Amino acid sequence: MKNATWDSYQLFLDVARGGGLTGAASSSGLSPATIGRRMLELESQIGRSLFQRSQVGYVLTADGQELFDQLLEMEAAARKVDTWQRDAQGAAAVRIAAGTWVGWLLSQNMPSICSERDGFRIDLHLAERRASLAHRESDIGIRAFEPEEINLAAVKTGDVAYAAYQARNMRFAGPRRWIAVAEEEAISAYLRWPHQNEREAIAVTVNRPRSLYDLVLAGSGVAVLPCFVGDLEPRLERVGEEVASLRHGQWIVMNDADRHRREIRTVVDRMTRLLKSHADLFAGNRPTYI
Repeated sequence: MKNATWDSYQLFLDVARGGGLTGAASSSGLSPATIGRRMLELESQIGRSLFQRSQVGYVLTADGQELFDQLLEMEAAARKVDTWQRDAQGAAAVRIAAGTWVGWLLSQNMPSICSERDGFRIDLHLAERRASLAHRESDIGIRAFEPEEINLAAVKTGDVAYAAYQARNMRFAGPRRWIAVAEEEAISAYLRWPHQNEREAIAVTVNRPRSLYDLVLAGSGVAVLPCFVGDLEPRLERVGEEVASLRHGQWIVMNDADRHRREIRTVVDRMTRLLKSHADLFAGNRPTYI
């Protein structure tokens, strides 16, 4: 019988921290069915029952709790090795995971996050799929909900509002043409909204959210965008009011054990100031020129 892999142990930690398959699916990007099968395989490989399963979630057995505690020690040791390795390579790296549009804002304001005077560098990873901070894939993440994992710390920066936008003064001869991210790539709620509400009117699909902005500016149709993106562009205008069902909170999230590292604390403080300084725009309060 082959030994369990570290990937399986990491997935076990996701299930234990999330209290079940759904929470682990959010952090790992795998389907609940795949995670459930992997946990059964893990139990078979080590010959111990790790979870008490019920309709309300997964609870650790005594053996599961013992494994969980041992893996936490392994994570801590891996973190020390990772820090040691990065220090040996020179300037420490602070890894930030963000969605398309917060990443867009961070990129426009990077000198306020990291400058030539700092003794660290920034690794910025942009994706709609949430990265796992528990496994040290990232040091800092941006989430649309408050984390439930006990090993993560979070700072709320405000709310995020969304609306539909078109090129200013654009008028369609017929029904409005909608632009959407392809359904298989529509991970976030605002990306799924056109498929759920305007499916028959979708005229153009793309595989990256960033292209929505360019296509709307070109007059190709209407797309849902975060208000802090659409309202900052004078060449765009809202189509109707805010899509209230899409509003959500926003949190800067970091691993609780790492948040006191000087470079991470510095970047989190600067990101917090930046995002909170845009809080009104994030919340859909339009600039005065609109």
